[in-house]
Amino acid sequence: MELRIGNGYDVHALAEGLPMWLGGVRIPSETGFVAHSDGDVAIHALCDALLGALALGDIGHLFPDTSDEWKGIDSKILLGKVVALIQERGFRVGNVDVTIALQRPKLAPHIVLMRETLAPILGVSVDAVSVKATTTERLGFVGRGEGCEVWASAIVIKD
Repeated sequence: MELRIGNGYDVHALAEGLPMWLGGVRIPSETGFVAHSDGDVAIHALCDALLGALALGDIGHLFPDTSDEWKGIDSKILLGKVVALIQERGFRVGNVDVTIALQRPKLAPHIVLMRETLAPILGVSVDAVSVKATTTERLGFVGRGEGCEVWASAIVIKD
């Protein structure tokens, strides 16, 4: 058995009147993410973690924001494509861990649905998907409500 570990990080600015997608779930909010795709910063970080595990680059390389093909795309589709790339190389997802830093809205009511949404795309059980949320105690750009940061880690396995 071969194990690989990858880490991902992404950040998006917030703006009024845009939809907020996190972990594949639409979050009720007056602000949303400025992005070329749907702006799901959690899935973007997760994609980078999975790609990093196999040294396959990052989502900006695979799905450039200069391409109309990816404009407005549902990030769950991008995640599915990343998982397919991993599977083509004989690997499968073992588990993932995602940490979201966002001052508001509070994400606790949405965590279970995020996990349930991501698990089938990743091809794992819900207990292999960890999603955590935190604030930055009003410090920095996240604390001022200007943006969101996400860190993700992933283990992929070749049996």
